[in-house]
Amino acid sequence: MSSSEPRRTALDALHRSLGATMTDFAGWDMPLRYGSERDEHNAVRTRAGLFDLSHMGEITVTGPEAARLLNYALVGNIASVGVGRARYTMICRADGGILDDLIVYRLAETEYMVVANASNAQVVLDALADRSAGFDAEVRDDRDAYALIAVQGPESPGILGSLTDADLDGLKYYAGLPGTVAGVPALIARTGYTGEDGFELFVKPEHAVELWQALTKAGEGAGLIPCGLSCRDTLRLEAGMPLYGHELTTSLTPFDAGLGRVVKFEKEGDFVGREALTEAAARAETDPPRVLVGLVAEGRRVPRAGYQVVADGRVIGEVTSGAPSPTLGKPIAMAYVDAAHSAPGTAGVGVDIRGAHEPYEVVALPFYKRRK
Repeated sequence: MSSSEPRRTALDALHRSLGATMTDFAGWDMPLRYGSERDEHNAVRTRAGLFDLSHMGEITVTGPEAARLLNYALVGNIASVGVGRARYTMICRADGGILDDLIVYRLAETEYMVVANASNAQVVLDALADRSAGFDAEVRDDRDAYALIAVQGPESPGILGSLTDADLDGLKYYAGLPGTVAGVPALIARTGYTGEDGFELFVKPEHAVELWQALTKAGEGAGLIPCGLSCRDTLRLEAGMPLYGHELTTSLTPFDAGLGRVVKFEKEGDFVGREALTEAAARAETDPPRVLVGLVAEGRRVPRAGYQVVADGRVIGEVTSGAPSPTLGKPIAMAYVDAAHSAPGTAGVGVDIRGAHEPYEVVALPFYKRRK
């Protein structure tokens, strides 16, 4: 059923009561910011932030051949993921183009949860359902079964730890375990999209408000504040994390995006895109594609997606994401540039901002790395 009305998360009324500026994002009405984007960004970097991510798309894959189906449908080796662990991977078209980047959680021996980006959830669901033909496995749309709340930042283990007896110390990055948080049953995952330590909590929608309020109260003394999608974007940009529709598209293979490592040719059996990706891998060896680099402004003008990167009077690339960096205090961007101009410190690189070639420094990604 198509409707022009955006979908609302279980926390919608709470966001409005907090004075959030709302925006339509991938068909959902989501909080963009509650107050200052810079304050929200800095809270996550130095203390903690609370996010509603209920727009993400959860798809459950179950059955005796769930692992075989996911190994065929996705480019990663999902069968090798242990119960209670998660893996970053991608789903590609037969021609190797990226349909979406995903996190797959193995919840039990024959049960997996695939988390897709909100804008691609239906595409991923349809592709998995299509590719499940002939496998003894079921693909289930669980988007309405979950609310997703994230607590991110250096204070997040202490805040969450005060509300759960789950073993957070033993929970590694990219792992998830069932537990109870403030009396609410949750899948507790040590994952996130901010470059900081943090957790993502998958709960039933009817428990979302109760959990949000408990986390807010527990985080009062630690400087936790609610955070919107705007600072989530600047946080992931500083951390050099790709965003679908910007750094990743159907016109790029994982090898074009510098993420060929997610493709596991050594796994058993065929997988969708294997032939095209084998060719893409060989091509990347002999004729390197454009390289994803970081750009730091020497001036104050902010580059935006689609702006041309120039050197020696010619176009050498394109900006995929750009924003002012609260942590660096300068505008930054990610861009695909010709390999010849991709080395950190390469001189003479600029971004064409409304006809003026603004000077930029080429740097290695990420712009920001947290202290372990």
